[in-house]
Amino acid sequence: MIHAQVCVIGGGPAGMTLGLELARRSVEVVVIEQSGHFDRSFRGESISPDSVWLLDRLGILDKVRDSTLETRRMQIVDGGRVVLDADFSAFDQPCRYPMELPQPPLLTALSEEAAALPGFTLLRRATAVGLLRDGEAVTGVRVRGPEGDLEVRAALTVGADGRFSKVRDMAGLPYEKIPLERDFVWFKVPVPEVWDPHTYRVRIRGDRHGLFIPTVPDLVRVGFNIPKGGLREMRKQGLGALYERIDELAPEISEGVRASVTSWSDTSMLDIFTTVVPRWSMPGLVLIGDAAHTLTPVLGQGVNHAITDAVMLAPLVAPVLRGGPGSPGGRRSDLLRATERFQREREQAVARSRGLQLRQERAFALSGTVPVALRRLTYRLVSANGALKRRIVSGIYYPLQEAHRSGRTVVRVATPSAPVPSVPSDV
Repeated sequence: MIHAQVCVIGGGPAGMTLGLELARRSVEVVVIEQSGHFDRSFRGESISPDSVWLLDRLGILDKVRDSTLETRRMQIVDGGRVVLDADFSAFDQPCRYPMELPQPPLLTALSEEAAALPGFTLLRRATAVGLLRDGEAVTGVRVRGPEGDLEVRAALTVGADGRFSKVRDMAGLPYEKIPLERDFVWFKVPVPEVWDPHTYRVRIRGDRHGLFIPTVPDLVRVGFNIPKGGLREMRKQGLGALYERIDELAPEISEGVRASVTSWSDTSMLDIFTTVVPRWSMPGLVLIGDAAHTLTPVLGQGVNHAITDAVMLAPLVAPVLRGGPGSPGGRRSDLLRATERFQREREQAVARSRGLQLRQERAFALSGTVPVALRRLTYRLVSANGALKRRIVSGIYYPLQEAHRSGRTVVRVATPSAPVPSVPSDV
């Protein structure tokens, strides 16, 4: 049996950032991670400028900078013509560029920083198999590891185990999974010489589209849509069907795709859906990241919201956990109020991102002469109207930095040189 103040289930960006932030606030925290390593290819490499800003304030950015690639422009091409072009250098922000940052170096940097603190423990190759309860309250988790089963007793258990969250299911928190009409096939190829390696590209033809995201080292992360559940049918057609799709959307990389993707094992399939969870917490437990609000790959918002969740939750629960002796019931009530406040302060931003993503998904799926023409016209109008484009892009990529600059909100993180023992959040 292990005793801790907080048990975090899931060692992804949300869980590891939360573990670090809590440990810096002198909270005893155990992170349960199923994998024995941080090799997470094809998963969450896009980091929004606001997350870059947060990682900088956390003291993590300099540790991973050699593994990053700045995205300086975003371009949408529909029917072979540019319909929207956004230059991130035009935005006057401390961190103006989105970044591509593979998860292994990010998670390694977070874990190494946290491991230097006395209150942090990372259990690898460990799987949560059941929640411990005292009546309706969650009091920890049963874990299965390489040396057998153990119990982790904690005042607060955090489900940070991603879009297919088992913690959410074990807790019995209701949710609605909204499947979209497509899935995505992903792979990586070298950047073609004719492409600027710092441009995020969206290519659309009718109801088919692809994302072409530059990443390290000198690669492009490629994803294109297929009908929901359509991977088996596509694989029956052979790799020729994949090559034809790329020939249609981005002939500049056709040669590289044929050289790099020689079997289906060189690809990954992402099931596209969004999840709405009405209640993120219950006595003794809270969900964060994709477990609380699964988003789609559009505009790379998943990791951004995961990191923001962690930075917002830590200063709300740390003062309760470090508040001295009290009755178990009183402590649970205080923690529940803190986690409910966390949801109130975060769900509006999540809802905005989800709404934008769903609108983009519907726009990408349009077919027929008139709907496609209207989509192209809409993008052109936005691109031509500088003020409108600036407002839309700022709302997607810079809400935290804009709020911080205006003085409306202050994001407080616990850094090695400036620990924050107890700061209520109001973002």
